[in-house]
Amino acid sequence: MSLCIMSLFVVIVRILAEEETAVCEMWGSPEFPLLFKSGDIMIGGAFSMHSQIDASSVTLSDAPDPLICTRVNFREFRFAQTMIFAIEEINKSSSLLPNISVGYKIFDSCGSTLPSTRAAMGLINGQEKTFGKSCSGQSTVHAIIGTSESSSTIVLSQISGIFQMPVISHFSTCACLSNRKEHPSFFRTIPSDYYQSRALAQLVKHFGWTWVGAVRSDNDYGNNGMATFIEAATQEGICVEYSEAIARTASKEQVERVVRVITRGTAKVLVAFLAQSEMDILLEEALRQNLTGLQWVGSESWITAQHLTTMKYSNILYGSIGFAIKKAKIAGLQEFLLQEFWEETFGCSFQSSLQGVKQCSGSERLRDIKNPFTDVSELRISNNVYKAVYAVAHAMHSMLKCGEKSEAVNMSCTWKSILPPKEIVKHIQNVNFSLPSGERVYFDEKGDPAATYQLVNWQRNSAGDIVFVVVGSYDASLQNGKEFTMNGLNITWVTESFERPVSVCSESCPPGFRQAMIKGKPICCFSCIACTAGEISNSTNSAECSPCPLEYWSNEDHNKCVPKVIEFLSYEETMGALLAAFSLFGASLTLVVSFVFFWFRHTPLVKASNSELSFLLLLSLNLCFLCALTFIGQPTDWSCMLRHVAFGITFALCISCILTKTITVVIAFTAKRPANTVPQCSVSLQRMGVLGGTFLQVLVCAVWLTLAPPFPYNNTVYATERIVLECSLGSSIGFWVVLGYIGLLAILCLILAFLARKLPDNFNEAKFITFSMLIFSAVWVTFIPAYVSSPGKFTVAVEIFAILASSFGLLFCIFAPKCYILLLKPERNTKNHMMGREKHFH
Repeated sequence: MSLCIMSLFVVIVRILAEEETAVCEMWGSPEFPLLFKSGDIMIGGAFSMHSQIDASSVTLSDAPDPLICTRVNFREFRFAQTMIFAIEEINKSSSLLPNISVGYKIFDSCGSTLPSTRAAMGLINGQEKTFGKSCSGQSTVHAIIGTSESSSTIVLSQISGIFQMPVISHFSTCACLSNRKEHPSFFRTIPSDYYQSRALAQLVKHFGWTWVGAVRSDNDYGNNGMATFIEAATQEGICVEYSEAIARTASKEQVERVVRVITRGTAKVLVAFLAQSEMDILLEEALRQNLTGLQWVGSESWITAQHLTTMKYSNILYGSIGFAIKKAKIAGLQEFLLQEFWEETFGCSFQSSLQGVKQCSGSERLRDIKNPFTDVSELRISNNVYKAVYAVAHAMHSMLKCGEKSEAVNMSCTWKSILPPKEIVKHIQNVNFSLPSGERVYFDEKGDPAATYQLVNWQRNSAGDIVFVVVGSYDASLQNGKEFTMNGLNITWVTESFERPVSVCSESCPPGFRQAMIKGKPICCFSCIACTAGEISNSTNSAECSPCPLEYWSNEDHNKCVPKVIEFLSYEETMGALLAAFSLFGASLTLVVSFVFFWFRHTPLVKASNSELSFLLLLSLNLCFLCALTFIGQPTDWSCMLRHVAFGITFALCISCILTKTITVVIAFTAKRPANTVPQCSVSLQRMGVLGGTFLQVLVCAVWLTLAPPFPYNNTVYATERIVLECSLGSSIGFWVVLGYIGLLAILCLILAFLARKLPDNFNEAKFITFSMLIFSAVWVTFIPAYVSSPGKFTVAVEIFAILASSFGLLFCIFAPKCYILLLKPERNTKNHMMGREKHFH
């Protein structure tokens, strides 16, 4: 494309600039560009060697005055000199671009977009006016290095991109510059803020700061970088209390308002995504308002700025932490740096006529002075300039086929009169080389280098000077949370106690609590609510409480799941001990009665009571009392089967004995013959009756145990905080059939005893059997609803109580009257007395 189009473009930009602010002729000097040297290959440069613009007022009647760049920036001037140093080094090299000279053409961009536009025009088309002349069609430079500000670089890249002119920036970090559609020929030797912003978010999270303030430059660098940081911080659970912007041209009132917002904020950490010029403006107002006590987290733009480490700002910035470009050493650079700005450096003047200013002697040693120009102790961005120059040189070396045997002899290059910018861009994209320091230089498909940072902390050395101490690193090529690492060195904090500051909206919720969002507040502002029963949180600031597993429960602090208390009726507790005591007492009492009956076994009363059935009944009652013990203690497979089977069979035996005794009484006293001739019931029939009644129950139990036996069961439904260890019936039908069969026997016995209740008392046990069956029936009828409704271990207690109550009822109602006669009324225990009663009855 003919460069005559550039002339038209210059006119358009000129008209727009005149309408908005001023003409882009801010230098007002015929010596523009500032630094120049001719060569076969020309590398352009744009650096903000002045950092401020003084603009006069614009009227509609007069032409605007030229913009004047002021306030010399020593650091930027060092960048320009580093570029010249690298070019001179290449010119002296015999292996890189042999027989090819490299020149430079460096402009002052003044840190603003308008001067950057003028610099782009001058670099591409030259300064001379070309109206009415034919254009050469070749740019005055082959590649451009610069600028330091993202906004200025965007302008420079957009203009040069029209002609596919490669631009390599050493300090522009805006992630927007990675867009190949808008910036097809842009490269940089500094990582994109896409990575730095995320690194800052990880840094803030690493130190537990969830409530931070933010301030940024009101330009592409600050706005894009802060937007990425806020997005990444939100994903990390970090809240930004405020986000303020400062423009380089901001009024005093605007800056005052920003500092007031920072002062009134509750966040103790301030993330400053500021360019150096905006940082200077903010710090001046911060000093005036005495803004102290904040932990500053800085971006790479100012975190290693040497001029900020003076005592003037130390109370504000001491302890600052942030990511910086890796420090490097460039051999020979310090000796090369020109001794300009002599008077400003030493505060002297060569003019003796100036009053109040000492005269320079000319013998001062610049090497002994530390300033941003001569200080090479922190070569971070300067190294990026150095790498950019060498990237262009290596690309041109490849493009000119230097040192290839088929094209050249004696390591010379094949010169081409026309070097298409598009081809230069292609070769820059493919460069991959190592610097003398060993550092690899290459670009990805977006024109970005590898994203690596050093984490620096502002500390004082033994002399009391602030130094930048590397305390960590960030490498975006690593994944899975390994990008950010600390090297174990101590960090200096801004707090008076030198302890890590705490910056949170709400105090951390301890384990056992969970966060509850407060309506209308950011997610970092919350209240702490204790976990409910059965839930825990075992970490600080848990978003929710986790339920414990089924067999576990939360402890008192709700920070740990502990095994649930296993509950069952045991001998150690009072209720279990009392029931066991009553059981043993009943069994012992039954043995006493048995002993009494055995002692009086030859007496008429015992003989008349059918001694065999009586002893068998006492045995079954004794077993009934003892079977209650099987219900106490921890359930096991055997105990669960034993307790229900023993209960069913012993009670079936007991009621069968009573039923047989009742039938015997009824037959004996309803016979038509005289008493002495009434045949006694056959002993074998009595035995068969007892065995038959018991056998049916044994059969039912056998079927029950075979098909669905009872087994231990952890009941977690009744009580959520504990486990009730109980015996599952296995088959409810089996249990109720066993119980129903006992009930059937009891009802038959009750009916027969009730019918025989008016027979003679001496031989008639029907009355007592009736009472015993009434008690037995009442107990078990009451047992059913109590058993169903009783919770946990009380179900077992109800069943034991029913067993003991019915057993005591049978024992007392049937045997107490007889023991009373045997022990206390022996005169009634005679055959004559009993015979007399029989005759009286008839």
